[in-house]
Amino acid sequence: MNESLLRELVPAVIAVLVRRGADFASAEDAVQEALIKALETWPKDPPRDQKAWLVTAAWRRFLDAARAESSRRGRELVVHEEPPAGPAPAVDDTLQLYFLCAHPSLTPASAVALTLRAVGGLTTRQIAEAYLVPEATMAQRISRAKRTIADVRLDQPGDVATVLRVLYLVFNEGYSGDVDLAAEAIRLARQLAAAIAHPEVAGLLALMLLHHARRAARTAPDGSLVPLAQQDRGRWNTRLIAEGIDILQAALARDQLGEFQAQAAIAALHADAPTAAETDWVQIVEWYDELVRLTDSPVVRLNRAVAVGEADGPRAGLAALTTLDASLPRYTAVAAYLHERDGDMETAARLYAEAAHKAPNLAERDHLTRQAARLNARQPR
Repeated sequence: MNESLLRELVPAVIAVLVRRGADFASAEDAVQEALIKALETWPKDPPRDQKAWLVTAAWRRFLDAARAESSRRGRELVVHEEPPAGPAPAVDDTLQLYFLCAHPSLTPASAVALTLRAVGGLTTRQIAEAYLVPEATMAQRISRAKRTIADVRLDQPGDVATVLRVLYLVFNEGYSGDVDLAAEAIRLARQLAAAIAHPEVAGLLALMLLHHARRAARTAPDGSLVPLAQQDRGRWNTRLIAEGIDILQAALARDQLGEFQAQAAIAALHADAPTAAETDWVQIVEWYDELVRLTDSPVVRLNRAVAVGEADGPRAGLAALTTLDASLPRYTAVAAYLHERDGDMETAARLYAEAAHKAPNLAERDHLTRQAARLNARQPR
């Protein structure tokens, strides 16, 4: 089979789906899945009309995704923007689907990807960005996961850790503003916390509540991003902060520390500071050290470099940054911020502009572009 010829058909197939009413991103996602199916089936059963086959397969996948999205949005309509405190209502089938997609026959990474696609309503591109892998790689991973469980009985639900990872990624997509899933993730986390006495479940719920409490202050009226240090703390939801801290303290008291509890502790220190200047950065660095020990994640190390820059000065932060891979997402933005703190405005402006080109979403790109323009305006002519 000529794969290059197959991919030459992609623009035409996307155009057909768009004419039928699909938005471009959804059409692109559906065609990607159709391509994977074609690569699997055409060697054994080649179609007479390749383009017609791709259009039909992609349109069916678009309709399936649209129905899933409609169902998800229907569930969201019953959730307020600020999820109510206290016990969760009776568990619905959504949480059960999360567990079923985390099937023991799947690797944790595949289970998370499949759940995000099938239940969470995220596109393959969004999942790939969350995992820091190419979209084609993630599409293949999801396809393999579907094949793996196609002929197995789904009577052995997956483990809590995988479900927590899915809920965390779903919440992050909602919190970024790309897909409004934050309240749904909190609702499901409440259900899980009511059903399972697990410190990491409590840690994740606390983390979600503490981040969600700042949501109203994260954007200006024009939609632009407002950095944490510049947010109006009077707009933070103190009820959610208090609830999140109470849940976190109860979880930490069990002395079974996990990564979500550590992240929630960092969020709690930010929430507890009356002003940005009063933030306890030394303690935040200590919690990042715990997170590095628990996860050894390059993203955690990147965030730790920022905290070190605040606690010990920008040059200490830049020194921590040199140990990391410069291709890491948001590395350039962090470097720009630390160089600005160190007084090197020319380098900072250049790095802000470079980071803007790499930004994963429009709001972040616009914010970084404005930062570059602000510093360039200060440069002598």
